[in-house]
Amino acid sequence: MLQELTEDNLAQIVAENNKVIVQYSATWCGNCRIMKPKFKKLAAENEDTVFVIADAEKFPESRKLATVDNLPTFATFEKGTKVNQTQTNKFDVLKELVSEII
Repeated sequence: MLQELTEDNLAQIVAENNKVIVQYSATWCGNCRIMKPKFKKLAAENEDTVFVIADAEKFPESRKLATVDNLPTFATFEKGTKVNQTQTNKFDVLKELVSEII
């Protein structure tokens, strides 16, 4: 399942779902735009996991759930706790991160 945040409520989504994978991005970020369809592809392949796209500039509270100092940042959460994160524009690195909790 894939959703894009429309409000600053990532903490609630993480708390309510067993496995959550987040792409932190921004509208101006070229690498974020490149990774977005790849992130969506992984979401379609893993329907039992919640995939979330969060605009790191619009949603500061959601951003606080991970260390976001470069974009795109990807973070995995399991049972309400952050498991891991990476900052990458490489699909193989993203797939490896996702495979850690799926």
